[in-house]
Amino acid sequence: MVVLDVALPIKRQVARVAPWFGPAFVAAIAYADPGNFATNFTGGATFGYQLVWVIVAANLMAMLIQSLSAKLGVVTGRDLPELCRENLSRPVSRVLWVQAELVAMATDLAEIIGGALALYLIFGIPLPVGGLITCVVAFALLGLQKRGVRRFEAVIGGLLGVILLGFVYDALRAGTDVAGIAGGLVPTFSGTDSLLLATGILGATVMPHVIYLHSALTKSRSAAAADPAERRTVLRCQRIDTLLALGLAGLVNLVMLTIAARLFFGSGIPGTDTLEGIHAGLGLTLDRYAALAFAIALLASGFASSSVGTYAGQVVMQGFIGRTIPLTLRRLVTMAPAMVILLVGVDPTAALVWSQVVLSFGVPFALIPLIWLTRRRDIMGDQTNHPVTTAIAMLAAALIIALNVFLVIRTFAA
Repeated sequence: MVVLDVALPIKRQVARVAPWFGPAFVAAIAYADPGNFATNFTGGATFGYQLVWVIVAANLMAMLIQSLSAKLGVVTGRDLPELCRENLSRPVSRVLWVQAELVAMATDLAEIIGGALALYLIFGIPLPVGGLITCVVAFALLGLQKRGVRRFEAVIGGLLGVILLGFVYDALRAGTDVAGIAGGLVPTFSGTDSLLLATGILGATVMPHVIYLHSALTKSRSAAAADPAERRTVLRCQRIDTLLALGLAGLVNLVMLTIAARLFFGSGIPGTDTLEGIHAGLGLTLDRYAALAFAIALLASGFASSSVGTYAGQVVMQGFIGRTIPLTLRRLVTMAPAMVILLVGVDPTAALVWSQVVLSFGVPFALIPLIWLTRRRDIMGDQTNHPVTTAIAMLAAALIIALNVFLVIRTFAA
């Protein structure tokens, strides 16, 4: 924990540690992006509380992974893609870069579709137009970085608060089934469909692009943490930052699934395996204010996560290959698949779920290098991973890989 000097006034103590907080809240917005809405609500409406354990396990993994990424940036002053380029062969770095760009496209797919769908639900704006509006707003949010990264972090944290408030309101209206939630903590599956959703939840919770991004956000803090004592303070703050931000994101994810499970599982209400159906179902079972709270939370998620995704894409390209391209060009390339899907009329919720499955396949390509680098004493010095930390992280990576392989085998065998 952060140790505060009791001799200092509380306001001065807070001011002393406040600059070290914020990066995890930018990363956390990706853990509450529109893909999470699709997988969590679909999982709750279709399987009730059965997949609660997946959300809890995935969130615990996310806390560990993001803590390692934050530590890497603080200790080395470089981000994960940069260190991969410095410590891996050029062909390997290029392969990692290519898969990371594909992951960025899947990320943008979820975020743009989510923002477009929210604008349609609230204002009736056609999905393709809503997709363009989401991109414009994301550019505006990214522009805040020119006025200081702290301002960008504050705005993104505020949007995470909007998402949380929307779902707290809906959860209070829907009520809570404590026994159902407790039963959902027992690991179970019921066929390939539940496994697909579990993989999607994992992909929506453990996001590969923010594994890269978090280290880039914290590396700016490394210059001020050159002194060993100050570095320890910064690392403690980063751990608390991660626990707070990911804890809030995990609560949002859990509430999504429990709302859907309580209101829609076995209800016979049609269409509750889609976000449009969830919106309509909330209006039917609760009222139009509950439906509006859901749509506003989805809109805040789409806007914020889209800007964070573009930011991560720049970090990935600059780190892996040492180059950058104009944000406008990058946005046009990564938004293309989402706009095609919106134009041809593919079901938005299905596209969101599959985008999260793609993301889950990208997690090992970010996680394995992260574990490898943070366990190396020549890179991390006295902040190298404890052997137990490395073992737990390797177990998480193995679980993710095994789940993906099992999914492929079951899907093609069906």
